[in-house]
Amino acid sequence: MADLGSLDLNLLRVFDAVARERHVTHAAERLNLSQPAVSNALSRLRAALGDELFLRRPGGVEPTALALSLATPVADMLDKLRETLATHAPFDPATATRVFTIGCSEYAEAVLGPPLLEQITAQAPGCLLAIRHADRTNAEMMLERGEAGLAVAVLPEPPALYTRVRLLPEAFLTLVRPGHPLAEGELTLARFTAFPHLLHSANGSKDGALDEPLRAAGFPRRLGAVVAHLSAVPEMLRRTDLVMTLSARLAQQMAEAHGLCIRTCPIEIRHTRLSMVFHRRFEADQGHAWLRRTLLSVARGLGPAPA
Repeated sequence: MADLGSLDLNLLRVFDAVARERHVTHAAERLNLSQPAVSNALSRLRAALGDELFLRRPGGVEPTALALSLATPVADMLDKLRETLATHAPFDPATATRVFTIGCSEYAEAVLGPPLLEQITAQAPGCLLAIRHADRTNAEMMLERGEAGLAVAVLPEPPALYTRVRLLPEAFLTLVRPGHPLAEGELTLARFTAFPHLLHSANGSKDGALDEPLRAAGFPRRLGAVVAHLSAVPEMLRRTDLVMTLSARLAQQMAEAHGLCIRTCPIEIRHTRLSMVFHRRFEADQGHAWLRRTLLSVARGLGPAPA
């Protein structure tokens, strides 16, 4: 087995292309090389590693066990190298080919994701937006590990190495099914808390933004269910007498899409705001700066939360 000193980067690029394409000719096209050049590089790799790496089969090649074990770390290493080099290069969105990985809460993804993707598609068609789940429990760790370039959620003040930009102030609205007893009439706290409530919590918490002000007012609520994903909420509300209070922009989307009834929440909820948080090592990254500006523009374009 060769040590790293006997391998050059071009050989690893060839290995990665063949591992992805499972075809020497297709790998050559991917690399803008001739087929003999790719075959020669594979011969050098086989000699250096003491393994066949790729076996001929009808329609292409099949990786050996060693090639399979190397495929992911080689791909990750090359991707990381490309990303690192890209951060120091001029960024032209019209010609850039870059993956922007961001962490979003489910609410941030639902509200900001569609218009953000619209802008990226229009301005940077060669770039890919990859969204991972982030919330106050995992956002800092995700950013520290480099698993996302920025995080958007309702987040606490981050450590000094991070920059926080506040995005959207939030209002809250209450949703119930058509024909629900709370769909009409005065929505007093007594009526509001007489019915079980539905809580969305991706991390399993049973305490939401409503609970502290309701307890302080002497009307604690009873939870009927806690769900991890917002996609289940509309049908759950339509089939039960559950009540749900959530961010106004999302409540309006759900009401319009699923025929739910909107009521004004009968208690004032502590002010919350979506924040964008990123590590300061990205401040000089032109591509990252473009993404931040685009995200800020999208957030400002949403306007105030519906009342």
